[in-house]
Order: sequence, then C-alpha cells, then structure tokens
Amino acid sequence: MKLSQFKFELPEKLIATHPSKNRDECRLMVVNRKTGDVEHKIFKDVIEYFDDKDIFVFNDTKVFPARLYGNKEKTGATIEVFLLRELNEEFHLWDVLVDPARKIRIGNKLYFGDDDSMVAEVIDNTTSRGRTLRFLFDGNGDEFRKALYALGETPIPKYLGRGEENIDKDRYQTIFAKNEGAVVAPAAGLHFSRELMKRMEIKGIDFAFLTLHSGLGNYRDIDVEDLTKHKMDSEQLVITQETADQVNKAKDEGHRICAVGTSVMRAMETIVTTN
Repeated sequence: MKLSQFKFELPEKLIATHPSKNRDECRLMVVNRKTGDVEHKIFKDVIEYFDDKDIFVFNDTKVFPARLYGNKEKTGATIEVFLLRELNEEFHLWDVLVDPARKIRIGNKLYFGDDDSMVAEVIDNTTSRGRTLRFLFDGNGDEFRKALYALGETPIPKYLGRGEENIDKDRYQTIFAKNEGAVVAPAAGLHFSRELMKRMEIKGIDFAFLTLHSGLGNYRDIDVEDLTKHKMDSEQLVITQETADQVNKAKDEGHRICAVGTSVMRAMETIVTTN
C-alpha cells in the first residue's frame, strides 16, 4: 500500500471549524458495500442500520488540557508546550513537545501563568521537538495536576485555524469520556448524543467500552511512500475481559459489531494480532 494512493483534494470550506449545534446532527455518508450506492443522511440516522443485540464499541478515553504557553527565562520568549504524558508523579516529570524547539535547551527554565506561578526546568532532550520537563511544585500529585491543568488549554487541532473557545471544553470531549489520558479526542465518538444513545438502548443495541489514549501521533505527517515502513507512536491501550466477552459473544451469535472510529478499530486489531 502506497501513500500516493490516498491523496485527494479537500477544499478548506468543507472543513468545519466549529461543531454543529447538536452533536448528532452532522452529516453521515452511508455506502452500501454490495451495490456501491451512496446515501447522504444525518448522523442520528445511524440507528436505522443496526438491530437488537448489535454492539457498538466506544473509546472512553478523556482528553486533558494539554496545550500550555509559557515564557523562557531571561529572554521572555513565548514557548508552546504540549503535554504528552506524565513520566513520574512524585517528581512531576512530563514528556512534552516544545515550539519553537531551537530555543529550548537542557537547563532552561520556563514560567507559566500571569504571575509565573508554575515553573518547569528542561532536564532532557527526547526528539527534535521533544523534551522532558520537571515542574518545580511543592504539593502532592492531585494538587499539582489541578494547578497544571488550570493553566492548560483544550488541545483542539491546529488545522481548525482558531484558538480555544469556551465551547471546546465540553464539545471536544465525548459524552462517555471517563479515563483521562488522551491529547486527541476520538473524533467519531464526538457525534453521539445522550438522546441518540438512549434511542439505541431502547432499540436493544448494546454498548461496550475500551480505552485507547489517543496521542499526538494521530496528527503527524506520514513521510514515507511505503506505508509498511511508517512507524506509529505508541499509545496506552486497555481492553477489559468484560468488553472482550461482550464482543466475542455478539460475534459468535452473528450480530453486527461497530467499531466507533479508527482508535477503536486499531485497538481491536491490535489485541487480536498480539494474542
């Protein structure tokens, strides 16, 4: 499989910069695999294509406010810091990306907040833009996390061409988000509303949940033509025995299984091929 096979033009005017008023009222394209016919529907119509005992598998990861802006000591230069994952809770160590990276070296200190209430020291380089930061904070893990997140922004994709807005705190999160750890929202799951899921439940459709903490690698450019040579970033994945049993039972009984989004599909493919 080659990258060039997937190239297409996507007009900017067709990229939504804000969510629809109601989660379940975005567009839905339905392709009939047997005939090739295409229907244009509204997302909440998805319920028409599933029956009693079919199962939807969702990713219940929760996005945290991963984008911070700080100032470099002495020069005062503005630095964007993107939190990727916590490395050590006791010592407040985080794996991050910085921009512009050329200005940030080991030993530099970064100050966050209007009153410089949060300070971090660069203690290691990991990649060209990657750094390990040690936040200098007196307090336990919960206190630190609360203070850190108060300074962060919702990490909406940059291709939207706008900054964070109040609506993003709620809408860049699925209604079933539970386990914190993602820096990218599982996009397909954003379209499910409480009303739609209640209608699905009444129809007898079952739900199962797994957790895949979607990382920034979802937005990295693919720079190889041969896709077998593309290296994906690692991501934390949790699939419980209960979820595995639900899916296997539905499969054995001949019911349809809908993996909601690429994160769920990747998770299910991974767990099958590694066991």
